[in-house]
Amino acid sequence: MSASILTDPRFARSDGEKLGNEITELCGYIYAATCHLLELIREFDDNRYWAELGFQSCAHWLNFKCGFGMNAARERLRVAHALAGLPKIEEAFSNGALSFSKVRAITRVADETNENYLLMVATHGTAHHVERLIVQYRRAKKLQDAEFVNDLHMKREVTCYYDHDGCLVMKARIPADQGELIVKALEMAMDDIPAEITEEPEPIAARRADALCEMAETYMNNSENSGSTADRYQVVVHVAANANPGGRQLAGEPSLENGPHVTAVTSRRVACDCSRTVIKEDENGEPLSIGRRSRSIPSPMRRALKARDGGCRFPGCSNHKFVDGHHIIHWADGGETCLDNLVLLCRHHHHLVHEGGFDCKRSEDGEIWFEDRKKRRLDDFPTAQNATLEESLAWMYQRFEDKDVSAVTSAAKWYAGERMDWDHAVSLMFPAVDEP
Repeated sequence: MSASILTDPRFARSDGEKLGNEITELCGYIYAATCHLLELIREFDDNRYWAELGFQSCAHWLNFKCGFGMNAARERLRVAHALAGLPKIEEAFSNGALSFSKVRAITRVADETNENYLLMVATHGTAHHVERLIVQYRRAKKLQDAEFVNDLHMKREVTCYYDHDGCLVMKARIPADQGELIVKALEMAMDDIPAEITEEPEPIAARRADALCEMAETYMNNSENSGSTADRYQVVVHVAANANPGGRQLAGEPSLENGPHVTAVTSRRVACDCSRTVIKEDENGEPLSIGRRSRSIPSPMRRALKARDGGCRFPGCSNHKFVDGHHIIHWADGGETCLDNLVLLCRHHHHLVHEGGFDCKRSEDGEIWFEDRKKRRLDDFPTAQNATLEESLAWMYQRFEDKDVSAVTSAAKWYAGERMDWDHAVSLMFPAVDEP
């Protein structure tokens, strides 16, 4: 940090101003360091160094080694590669003049034709100005795009998750024509369900929920689907064996597989018409054995394996849906099909263990670990020493001292009271059309 900034009387009017100058200057250094970080990530990804450690992608490596969430890791990768084709924006970023928020927004639409214009807006405007300009430009561009309908179709989605109270929450984004079809189907199902006679009529939203369940059950009972016994179509409820007749659990609570706990009343209702799998567990809840010895993994044992592992056991992998049961000691080498000799692996890591030079081992006390192609345990790699805050700041100031970062480097040139003409700003991003 420049000593002149700390001693210049212009920056010593109050403690608040001195602290503000220190914050804004530090932000400039952080932005320069962030640009350097993205350059390193881009080089790391271009050379596929993450593949040497068995990771599926650079984003998975960033998630495991750097603590980024998967969405944040993918976003940084996207920005890092986009900056390779935007030299002027990358230079401003590396000098601490642009924040990551501005650069992230710009790189969604920037190319060689509008780089100068977007750099001007980002330099003079706030992050709000940049993000709003990009949003409005993308909206205007979509309305002019003949592929807009196809884009809507590609972005259709239905997401669901369990809320804190155990209820399933669903959110759908569906093109209008298909959405209207679903609405009509819900209305038909509502008409077929007799309304309960109560003092207060049931809310429409509640009746839609009943109609949706009726539609799902009708489909499941369809003659073409009712004979399916695949595990993916089963609703699995885990219930402890020592539940008393009254329904209260003596140990553990009934719960959906990959879902929340359910009430004892719910578990008793499900148990009226279901199949049962008995899993022997030790005092810690660890599944021990199930079924007979065979080369293929029977469905009950696969469910027990999934209950134990939850998903792929390979370090850094978060895949829990498309997984295979792997024999730690192969069947051909005398390995048995029992839970002690099985581990869940996703398709990518299952391939690495069999054909990619990696290995999976288990000790006598049950510890499972993986080795890379050099026979190194994946959790035994040396880690860097933790630096103190003072050491980190000293390195950053020294590393980027040639960037001439100050308290005003990343500040917007916008003045309060000025308003941006959004229609004009968006129109400037479209190429000029010659009048006929």
